[in-house]
Amino acid sequence: MAEHDHNQGIDNATHSFDQGYWTEHWATRRGGPDPESAGGPNPHLVREVQGLKPGTALDAGCGAGAEVIWLAQQGWQVTGLDISSEALEVAAERAAEASVSSKIDWVEADLTKWRPEEPFDLVVTHYAHATLPQLGLYERLSRWVAPGGTLFIVNHLPNSATAHSGEHAPGHATTTPDDVVAILSEPEWTIDVARADVRDVGTVQLHDVIVRARRSG
Repeated sequence: MAEHDHNQGIDNATHSFDQGYWTEHWATRRGGPDPESAGGPNPHLVREVQGLKPGTALDAGCGAGAEVIWLAQQGWQVTGLDISSEALEVAAERAAEASVSSKIDWVEADLTKWRPEEPFDLVVTHYAHATLPQLGLYERLSRWVAPGGTLFIVNHLPNSATAHSGEHAPGHATTTPDDVVAILSEPEWTIDVARADVRDVGTVQLHDVIVRARRSG
């Protein structure tokens, strides 16, 4: 499982996206430069989620925790889940510095095996990948949204670059807005946002997929 590509980057080696892959990846990344994880939360999240009433939230593949911390600062009680202990150590340190540790539970787990005890009012994921097919991961995450809750997904479009390396994300880890919408069937889901967007991160231009959907109450 890949956890939080914009915090970790994807190289052009083997994209197995299992625990060994991400353990090695974070061990080599920790303490190094990263164009996004050292900064604030994903701007798509800030724009699309800031108007929601705070409740419980899950960041699936939270990486270095920028989005978890932002959600906690907005009043959410957040579970930050990642397969990498290295990533979670960084995230916990940052949360302590931001004085929001009491609002956050950190969980080291594999998204393909872990299940929550209770559904969440908000489930978010940013560039997370798994040993599951990409859409299979999103279908799994959608089950963890409580009735009346929100699912928020950010991913790479096909043939788009990653923030860390500027190289293309592997094709099997990309999606289109229509791909994601197709797994969220009516009348259970209402699609509030489904679009592609372009933004600059340093010298890299990212082509993102953004989907926000509400589960019927």
